[in-house]
Amino acid sequence: MIYFDNASTTRVTPEAAQAAVTAMCEGFGNPSSLHGLGISAEHLVRDAKKTIAGILSCDAKEITFTSCGSESNNLAILGTAARCGKRRHMITTEFEHPSVLNVAKKLEADGFDVTYIAPRADGSVHAEDVAAAVREDTFLVSVMSVNNELGSVMDIPAISRAIKAKSRDIIFHTDAVQAFLKIPVNASKYGADLISFSGHKIHAPKGIGALYIKSGVRLTPQLLGGGQEGGLRSGTEATGQIAAFAAAVESVADTYLENAERMRDLLSLLKTELKELPRVHVFSAENSAPHILTAAFEKYPSEVVMRILEEDEIYVSAGSACSRGKKSHVLRAVKVPDKLIGSAVRISLSRFSTEENVRTFVKVVKEKLI
Repeated sequence: MIYFDNASTTRVTPEAAQAAVTAMCEGFGNPSSLHGLGISAEHLVRDAKKTIAGILSCDAKEITFTSCGSESNNLAILGTAARCGKRRHMITTEFEHPSVLNVAKKLEADGFDVTYIAPRADGSVHAEDVAAAVREDTFLVSVMSVNNELGSVMDIPAISRAIKAKSRDIIFHTDAVQAFLKIPVNASKYGADLISFSGHKIHAPKGIGALYIKSGVRLTPQLLGGGQEGGLRSGTEATGQIAAFAAAVESVADTYLENAERMRDLLSLLKTELKELPRVHVFSAENSAPHILTAAFEKYPSEVVMRILEEDEIYVSAGSACSRGKKSHVLRAVKVPDKLIGSAVRISLSRFSTEENVRTFVKVVKEKLI
């Protein structure tokens, strides 16, 4: 099996799975309970935050656990909007994840004004473009760190500086789901007030995410209940998933940059091989993350490409898994013709991908898709 759909989800590592099993079967107390098992569970949550904060270079108190990256994005945007007062203008981009774009559309329906910045032809959003859209009533800017179909990397520190030069009161959020442990994400250097993460993109289980909330930034909770996570995210903490998330981070904390370089070499090989083939179009930013590219095969619709590859146990996706059945708004934003959008698939690697995987993939493509 060749699994090239890692931007959708990753397989859980043994370390992460074992951490989850131990937390669920041995340290199964409720972190809000005052007895010994509960206190142990509370310590597990606290230690997990320290682990994640360590790689982000932030304080553990600035980490809030959520159920996924989408919830983190929702909490960041809606939690900020609920405190915006008379300022009712938000800025985002045309090719964000649906969990940002659909929240922006909800705000528009509620009377907010949203500016959607078009990416440039290379799939990037530049700081000057964001700064030019800032108005006196802008309360929030949300720009993703890495695009989930093109792999393009945004200069988040530069965007942050440009925004804050306009107004220190504007909250800056970035969806770093595809960036975390693929490129360096340093909270202090990023300059973002809010940063979203997801466990299942880094070999932890589904059902766990996190939101970095810069000290001093205040959000209105979107989930009400017992007041867990400092009152920001009520609901009994998912200690199994939290332990697994921390274990996944800890297992690569010292090696993720080396892993990323190896993925980058594989992605470069894949790009080179695909670009040499007739009627194959590769869409990948020059300044790309090490694990994502999109390719269109003129002869076949995306779904047919997927089925043909699956015959050889090769797994890719037709764009974002969260936009199932819809043509890619990302490719449309960078002006890819509709015909090619309909033939495009996303190929995404992980640290477990190999050169043999890449060469086998190209061999199958030559035999069955060209």
